[in-house]
Amino acid sequence: MAKKDKKEMKNNKDKKSFTKSFKAELKKVIWPTPKQLFNNTVAVLAIVLVTTAIVFVLDLAFESMNKYGIDKVKEIVSNSTTNEQVEDAIVENETTEDGSTEDGTTEVEVTDENAVTDETSVESNEVVENVNNAE
Repeated sequence: MAKKDKKEMKNNKDKKSFTKSFKAELKKVIWPTPKQLFNNTVAVLAIVLVTTAIVFVLDLAFESMNKYGIDKVKEIVSNSTTNEQVEDAIVENETTEDGSTEDGTTEVEVTDENAVTDETSVESNEVVENVNNAE
């Protein structure tokens, strides 16, 4: 039992010395005056508000660019890519004099990139699938 008492006394001493050391360190701290505290608080709040405003403006700008700019560009690129694939596939298929190809489909000439009929798109999909299968 003597060993337990010694350990408990040592732990109590350590706790007391820690508390004393902690208080001594707190006394060494240079605490800000109320005026300094107010100035620092105002500075932090101002920086937070400015940062919030910048992020809000950037968010609105990128959202509008995405809505009006990037989506339109993606649409144009996808349309032109699809039309290029269709035109390449049509050129690759050899046509006969009556306009039919070796696989029995009729060659379709796309005059307006944005105006594609249902029949043309069905045939275009078949041509694109043939090209993809050939690759």
